[in-house]
Amino acid sequence: MDKLQKALKATFGYDEFRPLQREIMEANLAGRDTFALLPTGGGKSLCFQLPALLREGLTLVVSPLIALMKDQVNQLEAAGVEATFLNSSLGVKETKARLAGLHQGRYRLLYAAPERLMLDHWQENLRAWNVSAIAIDEAHCISEWGHDFRPEYRQIAKLREWIPNIPLMALTATATERVRKDIIKHLRLREPEVFVASFNRPNLSYRVIPKEQPTKQILDFIKSRPMDSGIVYCATRASSDRLAESLSERGFPAVPYHAGLTNNERAQNQELFIRDETRIVCATIAFGMGINKPNVRWVIHHDLPKNIEGYYQETGRAGRDGLPGDCLLLFSAGDAAKQTHFIDEMTDAHEQQIAREQLRLMIGYADCPTCRRRELLHYFAEPYTEPSCASCDNCLQPRESYNATTHAQKLLSCVYRVRQGGRFGVGMNHLIEILTGSTNEKIQRWGHDQLSTYGIGKDLARPFSRRMRANFPPSPSPTSASKP
Repeated sequence: MDKLQKALKATFGYDEFRPLQREIMEANLAGRDTFALLPTGGGKSLCFQLPALLREGLTLVVSPLIALMKDQVNQLEAAGVEATFLNSSLGVKETKARLAGLHQGRYRLLYAAPERLMLDHWQENLRAWNVSAIAIDEAHCISEWGHDFRPEYRQIAKLREWIPNIPLMALTATATERVRKDIIKHLRLREPEVFVASFNRPNLSYRVIPKEQPTKQILDFIKSRPMDSGIVYCATRASSDRLAESLSERGFPAVPYHAGLTNNERAQNQELFIRDETRIVCATIAFGMGINKPNVRWVIHHDLPKNIEGYYQETGRAGRDGLPGDCLLLFSAGDAAKQTHFIDEMTDAHEQQIAREQLRLMIGYADCPTCRRRELLHYFAEPYTEPSCASCDNCLQPRESYNATTHAQKLLSCVYRVRQGGRFGVGMNHLIEILTGSTNEKIQRWGHDQLSTYGIGKDLARPFSRRMRANFPPSPSPTSASKP
C-alpha cells in the first residue's frame, strides 16, 4: 500500500479513491498546477486535503462561504487533522489565537475568503507561514460566464506573484468549456494538468412540472417521502421563510436558510439538518456549498434557477451516497418573467447579455420534450447516446405532441396588435383573454375588444391555454418584439 492509500485509510477511513482523485493528488504532489472538475459529491475536498498531510508546510484553501469553511474544518479536526479558518465570524480574541498558531506552524490547512487574503500584511504572512500549496475551491466564481461570478475572485491571481513557486489547484463541480478556459486564464495556471469527470449522475431522476399551487405541490411530493431528507431551493429569503413555516404548520418540520438570518441562526439550522433533527431546509441558493450530507434524498426548485450550472450543482446535493435521489423543478412563465425583469434592470450591458443567454438555456431545459439527462450532459459537452435514461419525466412519460403553428401565429399577432396600440408589459393571461373573446372590464376599458385578433382563439380550450402560458414565456424586453 503506497503513502496515498495509507493516508486515505488511516486518516479518512476510506479503502478506495473515487474516480480521478488519485491522479489529481499525484499531479499536485509532483508540483504541477492542476484543474479538477468533479461533480457534486465526487470528492473534490479530499484532492487537496490528503496531499496537505503528505507535504511540509501549510496548504492555503481559498473558499467562498463561511458555512463551507466551518463544515470542512470540523470534519478535518474530527479526523485528527490540524486545520483552521479565518473569516468574519470570529471575534478578535479567537482570530489572534489562530494567527499565533499559524506563526507557530501548528496547522496543515488554512481556509480563508479571497477578500481577506488581500488585506494589509497578508503577503508577508503567507510567506512567513511557509505556504507550500494553494487550492482554489469553487473556482467557477472567477469567471463572469460562471453561475456564481464573484469579482473578488479575480484578485486571487496576485497569490501567484507573492508565492510563485508552489503548485496551485483549481476545483469546481460545474464549468462549461468556456468557463474552464476562463479559470485557467485568470488564475494564471502554468501548463496545468486538467481532469474532467463525467457529469452524469445516474442515481438522480429529473422531473419538471407546471407551477400552479407550489405549496400544495411540494406537500404532495413530501407526503410520499415522510422520512427522507430534502432541500427546497427558493428565489428569495421571504419565500424561504414562508414555505418553511407552511410546511411546519402542516406537520413537516422545516427550517429556513438564507443571508437574512444571523450567523448563529444559519449555523444552528444547518446543524439541525446535518444531524437529521430536521429533515427539510427551505433555502436560497447559498445553502449546500460544501455541506457533507450524503443522505439528501430529494431536491425541489420552488422557483426557476437563473442558469443550468446552478441548477445542476443544486440538484447534485441529492444522492451523494450513491443511492437514488429525486429532483423536481416547478416551472412557470411567471418565474421566467421575473428573471427577465431583473435582467432588464442590470446596468452593465455585458452582464445583461450573459444573464439573458443563461436564462434562455435554462428555460429551454425546463421546457424541453427530450431526455433531460441528455440535455444536461449536452450543456456540458458530454455525449449521452442511450435512447432513454429511464429516470426523467420525458423518458418515462413522453409528451403528447401537436402542431401549434396556427395557435402560435395567433398569439404573436395578438402581441403585436396590443403593442402597436401602445400597451407594453401585458401578461399572458390578458393575451389569452383577448384571443378567447373575454368581455372582462380591463379588455373593454383598454379597447382590446376592438383589435382584429379579438376572439380569434375561441376554439382554444382552457387546458391548451395553460400550456400556451408555459410554452411562451415573455420576451426579454418590450423592444424585442417583431412583426409576425
